[in-house]
Amino acid sequence: MSNAAIKLSSPATREFWEIPVLFEDEFLLALDKPAGLLVSPEIARPDRPDLMKLLHAGIADKKPWARERNLDYLDHAHGLDAETSGVILLAKNKPAFVALANLFSSQKVSEKYNALVRGEPLENKFEVDAKIAPHPVTPGLMRVDSREGKQAKTKFEVLENFPRHGYALLKCEPLLNRTHQIRVHASHVNLKIVGDELYGGKFLWLSRLKKDYRLKPGREERALISRVALHSEELQFPHPVTNETVTIKSEWPKDLKVALKYLRQFSI
Repeated sequence: MSNAAIKLSSPATREFWEIPVLFEDEFLLALDKPAGLLVSPEIARPDRPDLMKLLHAGIADKKPWARERNLDYLDHAHGLDAETSGVILLAKNKPAFVALANLFSSQKVSEKYNALVRGEPLENKFEVDAKIAPHPVTPGLMRVDSREGKQAKTKFEVLENFPRHGYALLKCEPLLNRTHQIRVHASHVNLKIVGDELYGGKFLWLSRLKKDYRLKPGREERALISRVALHSEELQFPHPVTNETVTIKSEWPKDLKVALKYLRQFSI
């Protein structure tokens, strides 16, 4: 089975993606989703390309990556927000998809994310157990709602702390992963994910970290991270066909690595 990256393009927006394959067998395909790419269409953003539409178009057009795999089906049993990078798991046939969907709904899949947040965690390990529901007025926004919400719990662990500037790197493990769950639960305990403007997070700028920061004349500063700083680092689950434990990992993306490099450098 080829582990070459899958090449996708959107003629409408003139965008191109080369998406690494993280795991593959005859039943499953795991990809390293880039930040900024929708997984499936959104009503609010109908013109934006999405991963599933691009993959299905590639299968229909018999692109080399689809032809060499003899693919005629791909579907996802879980989702990632558009701005979230990392592991996305797909099924290559309908029975595998149904089995995967059952695994995710029965909490037999362990999901681990990394989040860079602004704020000071009160403990090194903590849990947020709070029901989540759509915001009654603002479309696309979720909130903690003890009356109308669905059960949701997230485990958090501090991996690195940068108290000088008030940032922390967290490992996040959602149970029953609801829409925006990590983002809502982090915000609920006053930890704002960097770049998550929807829930009160702000971009990370080098000029705020480096005391003697100087920008060259005529240049405009670019944020170190200009998207939601959330990364799907690991999925672990019993294979739906063989029942063997499968662990799929994604390396931190470049923007997260760069942000952490500067936080470490200027937080001493």
